Amino acid sequence: MVAVVDLKAEFAKLTLLKGRTPASTEAERAKAFGRVAPYRDGAIFTAKFSGTSAWERHPQGDEIVQIVDGATTLHLITDEGRQSLKLTAGMLAIVPQNAWHQFEAPDGVCVMTATPQPTEHVRADVEDPRTLE
Repeated sequence: MVAVVDLKAEFAKLTLLKGRTPASTEAERAKAFGRVAPYRDGAIFTAKFSGTSAWERHPQGDEIVQIVDGATTLHLITDEGRQSLKLTAGMLAIVPQNAWHQFEAPDGVCVMTATPQPTEHVRADVEDPRTLE
């Protein structure tokens, strides 16, 4: 069976989470995030927020990130070191397996991800999540 997802309709269901921080609670995040379809060992997710996300990584595989609207800076920490990528609507990034990453979107962003599970999060406001390991 073929799964069809109307992304415009899915994003219309979301409420912009303004001023997101790494410590934003589940209740604060609930209406700004959606799980739209299962995919491999994870799912396709949508998110609509401004602010800064928690650090996260995916030990089971790469994550595909599609910027649907707005802009973000994707901060990554890989074996090659730290890098920051400016992404705007229409751009796609593939986050390597197990790479710590964080989104910074002061003016707001709508993202769709294909995210393997489980996901590890660091919900503290730190420059480098490895300092907490």
